[in-house]
Amino acid sequence: MKILNIVGARPNFMKVAPLHRAFRAYPAIDSKIVHTGQHYDARMSDVFFNQLDLPQPDYYLGVAGGTHTQQTAEIMLKFEEVMTRERPDWVLVVGDVTSTLACALVAVRMGVRVAHVEAGLRSGDRSMPEEINRILTDNLSDLLFVTEQAGLDNLRREGIADAKIRFVGNVMIDSLVHYRQKASELNTVGALGLTPGGYVLMTMHRPANVDAEAGLTSIVQIVADTAPHKTVLFPLHPRTRANLVRFGLMDRLTAIPNVQLLEPQGYLEFLNLMEHAAIVITDSGGIQEETTYLQVPCLTFRDSTERPVTVELGTNQLLVDLNAETVRHHVAAILNGRAKAGVVPPRWDGEAAGRVASILEETSTQ
Repeated sequence: MKILNIVGARPNFMKVAPLHRAFRAYPAIDSKIVHTGQHYDARMSDVFFNQLDLPQPDYYLGVAGGTHTQQTAEIMLKFEEVMTRERPDWVLVVGDVTSTLACALVAVRMGVRVAHVEAGLRSGDRSMPEEINRILTDNLSDLLFVTEQAGLDNLRREGIADAKIRFVGNVMIDSLVHYRQKASELNTVGALGLTPGGYVLMTMHRPANVDAEAGLTSIVQIVADTAPHKTVLFPLHPRTRANLVRFGLMDRLTAIPNVQLLEPQGYLEFLNLMEHAAIVITDSGGIQEETTYLQVPCLTFRDSTERPVTVELGTNQLLVDLNAETVRHHVAAILNGRAKAGVVPPRWDGEAAGRVASILEETSTQ
C-alpha cells in the first residue's frame, strides 16, 4: 500500500514526522513525502526536516508565494503530475493549510482515497482561509482522524458518516513527546542566559493581528507592559518583522529594556523555550495544544479557537482583542500564582500516529 504524505507549511512537519515513522513499522506500507514548498524560507521549512529526522522529500513541488488561489492552482497542477507517476492508494493530508486542500482536491478528482489527520476542527470563523480548508477537506475525505471531542461533534453535526471517523488523538503531541528530551539537551533557555520560569515567550503572526498598524502598536505595548516583570522572548515571524518595519515600530520595540528579539526558531529550540516559559502569549493554533500538554499558561489572541479542548480542559485562555490592559491583568494574575489549571486531554499520549498507521494498514486487506 502506497501513501503520499503532504507537507507544505511549518505545522505540517511536526505532524507528518510521527506518521512517517509509524508507517515505516509496517513492511506493507510504502510511505512517501511530498513537500509543496508552501513555506519556502529555510528557517521555516528545511530546519524542521533536519530536526525531525524526516528524510528529504520524495518530491518537492517548489510552490511559493502568491495569493491563496494562485498557490492552490499551482500546487494542484504540480501534484497531479506526481499522482500520475506514483498512483498511490492513499493521499494523507494534515491540518488546514493551502497544501492540504489543494492535494485533497487532486486526489479526489483522480479517484484516490484521502485521509485527513486533525479533522473536524472548527473555529466558526469563515473569514479565515484555514476554516474553509478544514470544511472542504473534511467533506472530501474518506477517513477522518480526530484529535478531540469537538472534532467528533462537528463532523457528526455536518452529516459525516460515523464509519469514516476515527478518534485517534493528537499527532502534534506525538512529536512533542518524542523530541522533548532532545530539546532539553539543547538547553536553548540556558544558551540565551535565562532560567526556567524567568521569561515570557511571545509569538504573533496572524494577519488579523499583525497586518494593521493598530494591532502591531498594541503588541508593542503588551511587550512594554510585560518586560518589567519578566524577560520577553519574541521570535519574529517574517511577516511580523516586515510589518513592524513598514509601520515604523521596530525601533520602538527594540528600545524596550528586557526584551530579546529572536529569529524564527527551530522546532527543538522552540519546544525547549515553550516548556520553561512562565507564560506563552500567542495567536498560534498549535501552540495552544502544546502548552496544554506541557501545562504552561497560554494567552491566545483569537476571538475563537478551533481547538476548544485547550480552553475547556487545558491551560489556554482566549483574549478577544489586543487590549493591553486585559493582558496586564492576566499576566499579573498568572505571575501571582493564579494561573488557570488544566489537564491533558484524552488520547494526547504520544501514540496517535500508531493508531493512524494501524487503521490505514487494515484498509489494505479490505
